[in-house]
Amino acid sequence: MQKIVNVVAIASGVVSLAVVGSGLFVFVNRDKLVDNVKSQVMEAVVGALPLSIDSALPDVTGGVMTPEAAPAAQAPAAGLGLPQ
Repeated sequence: MQKIVNVVAIASGVVSLAVVGSGLFVFVNRDKLVDNVKSQVMEAVVGALPLSIDSALPDVTGGVMTPEAAPAAQAPAAGLGLPQ
């Protein structure tokens, strides 16, 4: 019975050391890990952007609106601007 308890105690110690060691590794290398993840995300986003932007942007836009042709902005009513 004592041998079983000793084996369980040693296994528990090994697991505890592994958890502390991996936590220490992440703590020491956190900047490098974060930069690596950021670069992977940016590569994925930049790779997907041209496909979605090319179809969404128009080829030609209209001319500039003169101030007289632009719609007039209306001042909000007093209060919080909630509908009555």
